[in-house]
Amino acid sequence: MIQITIDGVPCTCKKGEKLLAVARRNNIFIPTLCHHDGLPGMGSCRLCVVEVTESGRTKIVVSCLYPVRGEIEVATNSERILAHRKMILALLRKRAPKSDVIAHMCEAFGAPDLPVASFDGGKCILCGLCVRACDLIGAGSVATRTLLKKLAGQGCAYPVAGAGVIAMVSRGTTKSVSTPYDEPSEICIGCGGCANVCPTGEITVTETETGRTIWGKEFKFAFCKECGELLGTDKEVRYAAQRSGRDPDFLCPACRQKRSADAMAEPFGRR
Repeated sequence: MIQITIDGVPCTCKKGEKLLAVARRNNIFIPTLCHHDGLPGMGSCRLCVVEVTESGRTKIVVSCLYPVRGEIEVATNSERILAHRKMILALLRKRAPKSDVIAHMCEAFGAPDLPVASFDGGKCILCGLCVRACDLIGAGSVATRTLLKKLAGQGCAYPVAGAGVIAMVSRGTTKSVSTPYDEPSEICIGCGGCANVCPTGEITVTETETGRTIWGKEFKFAFCKECGELLGTDKEVRYAAQRSGRDPDFLCPACRQKRSADAMAEPFGRR
């Protein structure tokens, strides 16, 4: 175990543990936008920068990617760090002028309003969370979360169950997130995992009692055939079943467990 200090607070961590995780475990706030606990870090938003002092030398690092390897002193709110965050947020506001999340963060941190033109980027800050979620997880409902739990139990470092539907396209000022050729994807399962992790609400999901529309494609909901609980989209349930090597039974975890218990009790005359 390694002893470090964050804002003067003594903290203990394992060698190689990410600095952001150590701070959060000790209730020390570091702002983030592109980080999600269920996904590997990427460091694209740069909001989680902190100052690290080691052997008398101080440097700025991205805390979501920085592995602790020895005794260090960390400052999360120094004047230098606060200045960096203000400028980062000011630039993000120009990138995503329609994002209420960014606007509120700019107000909270006192970010300046830069005298430059804004992009027509809506709310997207190109953090890549949605792309990573689709590539690595794609978890939005009971069916897919159950599958991910099973895969994690089999020793997967990152449960790879995503469909890989969306990606970063183009470059420079026209860079965006989209499906291939901006057309409804044939392999999208409609899980909504991309929308769930989006920090700014850019991805639009429309739902009714019977279905969901996302990325320009409509999906029908699937319900538990015993109790009627919503499982997710029909395509998602079938996808999760395929990944786990079984036929879709369209049962929620509780009803599946009850059916298994009833089947085991039947030979003994207990139903």
